[in-house]
Amino acid sequence: MTRPFTGWHMLALMIAFFGLVIAVNVLMACEAIATFGGTVVDNSYVASQRFNGWLAAARAQQAVGWRATPSVDGRGRLHLLLVDAQQARVVGRVAVTARHPLGGLPDRVLTLHSDATGYVAEQPLPSGRWLLRIDATAAGRTAHFEDEVRS
Repeated sequence: MTRPFTGWHMLALMIAFFGLVIAVNVLMACEAIATFGGTVVDNSYVASQRFNGWLAAARAQQAVGWRATPSVDGRGRLHLLLVDAQQARVVGRVAVTARHPLGGLPDRVLTLHSDATGYVAEQPLPSGRWLLRIDATAAGRTAHFEDEVRS
């Protein structure tokens, strides 16, 4: 003997269905908020007004002819090779800021000292992916680089 399908059965099915939909939506919203890395620019209109200036700065950077090559050793210390267009090592002042791409860890300003192979950070980076902002000044010229490393 089969039991008839009643309004209580329909109510249970509707509650189960919408409960599952709401649970999945809450889970997805929590994951989205936890992994949100921020915005690329805070105001797209202002960024569009500055775009030509950014292009001019990129052309000036290219005219300097310097190239920065970052790497991380086995102990997590950042190594930086800075060379000019003739592949000669550039010696000057270098400042590096390491930023976690998702903002999970605070920015780190690295102190680098010069050695025989280039520049070496005094303190190691925690493991993970890091976005680097490299500012170099030598012989009255300045260059800015952005790169990333994994430690």
